[in-house]
Amino acid sequence: MRKRRAKGRSGSTRPIRSGLPKWVRYTSEEVELIVEELAKKGYPPSMIGVILRDQFGVPLVKQVTGKKLSKILEERNLTPQIPEDLFNLMKRAVNARRHLMEHPKDKTAKRGLEEIESKIRRLVNYYKRIGKLPQDWKYDPETAKLLVSGSS
Repeated sequence: MRKRRAKGRSGSTRPIRSGLPKWVRYTSEEVELIVEELAKKGYPPSMIGVILRDQFGVPLVKQVTGKKLSKILEERNLTPQIPEDLFNLMKRAVNARRHLMEHPKDKTAKRGLEEIESKIRRLVNYYKRIGKLPQDWKYDPETAKLLVSGSS
């Protein structure tokens, strides 16, 4: 949700494809096993998709398995406790706070931090509403700092 710079919509769109591409050598079971293996190694879902595309030649997991990558992880109870987009925003907020500790007069960074934290609050409300986060979950900058430093 970009409120400041709302110009342009560049980017490629995926071609419409009904079935599996001919060059994919893996069956759906093999792809699911690879996804499970990569998730157990600690890779986030977006990185699993990139690895499957670049190293295994699987363009989209859904075309091969009929299920989205997140659904496969859900079935095997391998989803991260905090959704990846929320975790990445928390990482950005921690880095912005660190920057503000070193440069307290940086008003632009302060505004950026406020925007990041408002995005975090909106996303937390959404995830509480759909049930991905518990109702008593709350964003706290100090615990976010511990979470981010613990995962790196």
